Amino acid sequence: MIGAGAWGTALAQVLASDGSAVLLWAREPEVADEINRAQANSAFLPGASLAPGIRATTDLAELAELPVLLVVVPAQYLAAVLAGLPDGPRDLVLCAKGIEAGSGRLMAEIAAAAAPGATVAVLSGPTFAHEVAAGLPTAVTLACAGGEAQWARLAPLIARQALRPYYSDDVIGAEIGGAVKNVLAIACGVVEGLGLGQNARAALIARGYAEMLRFGEARGARAETLAGLCGLGDLVLTCSSNSSRNFALGRALGEGRSAAEALAGKASVAEGAATAPILADLARRSGVAMPIVDTVSRLLAGDIPARAAVAELLARPLRAEQGAAA
Repeated sequence: MIGAGAWGTALAQVLASDGSAVLLWAREPEVADEINRAQANSAFLPGASLAPGIRATTDLAELAELPVLLVVVPAQYLAAVLAGLPDGPRDLVLCAKGIEAGSGRLMAEIAAAAAPGATVAVLSGPTFAHEVAAGLPTAVTLACAGGEAQWARLAPLIARQALRPYYSDDVIGAEIGGAVKNVLAIACGVVEGLGLGQNARAALIARGYAEMLRFGEARGARAETLAGLCGLGDLVLTCSSNSSRNFALGRALGEGRSAAEALAGKASVAEGAATAPILADLARRSGVAMPIVDTVSRLLAGDIPARAAVAELLARPLRAEQGAAA
């Protein structure tokens, strides 16, 4: 497991729940030390008592010979971390959700360039880290670029009593669902922060899902993938709870704080903040209408206040619910 943040630690915990040994790479020496000394990660997953089968290291070379690596570093650091890992024939399971700022690359594209000898899979779905770590039932999409042969290798290694993976070969769809929902969760948090009610949030989820479908299908994703756990399932979860870092960021924006103020001092990353501007740019260049995503990007940049952003969305021309420009 590469990455000892909240999600990486939670995944290590559930995979070690049956007594399996899990080697967990942490960037911070103090995090690795606390995991090994106290079976705890108070910085990123406070309150969780970690399984004895988890061992932490700060030496990436210790993982170099392992045939299966779950990569759980934030999206904006994936390229740098993979650059420090020798290439070789292995399964790389990508667990971060986002789009690389500057390049516009999805995580699988970054991995293909940094580790051409590896076979990539994407693990995505509605997964609050604290619930996974507590052993609460969770279902995810495991999208395998290597098809059913890779699924046959990985599914038995990942499946646990409380963690159920479902197979897909639509890697692009799994990635786009995970990236877009983070931005839409910020928008739903804004609605919460402004006190606009449940009707507005439900409408925003539905219209945001339409944006996800348009962008995904333009990039080659399948609609049925985005209707599953890694798309609609993850969207509903992330847009409905303050346990979502992206939702919490949006709520702070709705309450009048700036993005810089809302993000200051946070140990964990709200991926939607980095994804929003590049996603909005990719949509514009592709001719895909994503007004909610574009508005979130402008809001994060400080170009428009939250209440004006909502008023602008409500003032868009009336049109049919379905369609390319809806």
